[in-house]
This record gives sequence, C-alpha cells and structure tokens, in this order.
Amino acid sequence: MLTERQEKMLSIIVLDYIKNAKPVGSKAICDRLGVSSATVRSEMANLEELGLLEKTHTSSGRVPSESGYRYYVDHLMKPKEISGEDMLKLQIAFQNTSLELSDSVNMSLKLISEMTNYTTVFLGKTSHDNTLKEISMVPISDDQIILVLVTDKGYVGHKEERITNMNLGEIKKTIGLINELIVGTPIDEISSKLEFEIKPIIGRYVKEHETIYNMFYQAFNEFSRKNVNIVGKDHLLNQPEFNSIEKVKDVFSKINEDHIMNLDKVEQNDNDINIYIGEESDINEDVTVIKTNYKNGANEGTIAIIGPKRMEYSRVVTLLEYLKKQIEGKE
Repeated sequence: MLTERQEKMLSIIVLDYIKNAKPVGSKAICDRLGVSSATVRSEMANLEELGLLEKTHTSSGRVPSESGYRYYVDHLMKPKEISGEDMLKLQIAFQNTSLELSDSVNMSLKLISEMTNYTTVFLGKTSHDNTLKEISMVPISDDQIILVLVTDKGYVGHKEERITNMNLGEIKKTIGLINELIVGTPIDEISSKLEFEIKPIIGRYVKEHETIYNMFYQAFNEFSRKNVNIVGKDHLLNQPEFNSIEKVKDVFSKINEDHIMNLDKVEQNDNDINIYIGEESDINEDVTVIKTNYKNGANEGTIAIIGPKRMEYSRVVTLLEYLKKQIEGKE
C-alpha cells in the first residue's frame, strides 16, 4: 500500500490528467500538498518506480499508468452523487410508459453518450437459452403486418413487415406450419431449421412460398441475433488519445457488433459495476470499459460505457448505477 501522501499525489495526478489530458508536473502538486517541489519530485519518482506513473517523451510531467488507474479505482475513487441535470435527462427515458424496456434503455444510452462524449453499448440477451413458444401476426393495414414472437421465458419480439404482393391467408398458413413444426426449437437454431427442414414443407402447402419464406427467414434472423446497439462510436474521435489513423482503425475494428457481443462473456467480480482498464478491456491499451448487467423479469442484458483510459470514472460509475436501478425498477 502507498503512504497517505503518495495516495493524495496519485489521486491529484489521475484527476488532473483526466480533466486536462496533459502530463502533470510538480508545480501543480506542491501548493495542494503544501510540500516542496523536491519532495514532490522524489515521491513522483517513487510512484514511477512502483509502476503507478509514467513519464512521457514530450514532458517532464507524469501520467497515470494502467496500474495507476487501477489503484485509483480500487482504493482512491470516491463515490459521486448523480447531478440533478443528469438525473432529469435520464428520467425522460423511463417516465414514458408507452416505451418498451429496450427502447428506454437505448434512449438512455444515447443520452449518456451525448452527456459524456463516450461510446455506450446495449447488449440484450433476448435469444440466449430461449425457445420458440409461438409466432403470431397482427395486421395493421392492407399491406403491413406485425410479426410477434413469444419465447418460453417470456421474451416478446416484434417486427413490422410489408406484405405487398403477398396473400394474407398464405401468411397465416405459413404461421400455422411454423407453430406446428418448430415450437420448442431454440431461437438461435430456427433459421437453420427453417432453411433445411421447413422450407420444403412450406413449398408444398403455400403458393407464394418463396417470398413468404424469405420474410420469415429474415425476421427470425433478426430475432435470433444478439440485440446489440452501439451508440456514439464517433465520440472517441474527440479524445486526444485517438488522434492517429492507426489507433482509430484499431479501436474502431474492435467496437463492432461481433466483438462487443463478447462483453457479457468477460470475467466479472461480484460488484454490480465492473471496470476494465487498458489491456483488460480487450479493445485497446488506451480504452476503458465500464459495464454492468441488469435483470428485469425475463429481460436480461449488459450495458456498458466505453471511453479513453483517461475516463471520468466516478461519474460513469454513478451514471451506470443509476441507469441499472431505473431499468430494474421499470414495470
């Protein structure tokens, strides 16, 4: 463990660097600690030797290392109350009772992305371990229907479809065949079963089978995909850490649907909020991922905020804690 003075110094350096993105020199610390510049330089050297600070090539100041951020998060970070302004903005997403849970979550993550200038992620587990209970259809106009899917665990998915040049009776017949033949099939396996087992059967009973089959195949593909929404990826371009084309390419190649889907597989501790700094993030050495899981009835998922390693940790943790509470309390 560090001495009290070393901890104060590390905290000052972390917070200053988060705010200004510039290496912190001894002058910025002397007055706040009430010690000489020689003492500050000596302690900074000790912290560097411990691997908590790093010296940049362009300045005599220091910046936090990955271990320095980790020490700060684990031992020095103080809880921060959510501001009234942030709370009011997020409440908008949950006070609208007409919105489904996923819509409220996505709206709130868009707001957080705009508030923090970071990237936000919603990763729903809508199809994981769910099997098909029923698929039905709701006509909403002469040429438009809503396909409704219900799983054994209570997940309800819906998708609007245009049915121009399709016969409503033939669509109903197809729904009947699907319910008869593949109820109980895991959602993730339905598209494959449709292609190899059900398509020939539909072809024998449904006249417009090719067009109607394609509609159902695409719909089930959407239902079975992990429900992923990535908001504000371009915000990372505003961070000085990502001012080179090579680094931007590397980070953007990792912040995509396929890679982000692994977020819920990353090992986590028993805390509600989990923080992955630098290399721990599995994205880039200059990136931090802060995430939490939520559960609301049959709906489970992961929400995360992705930003520079020089992130406003206490504010982001507070926002995620508040958002988790709102999600789990939404009826």
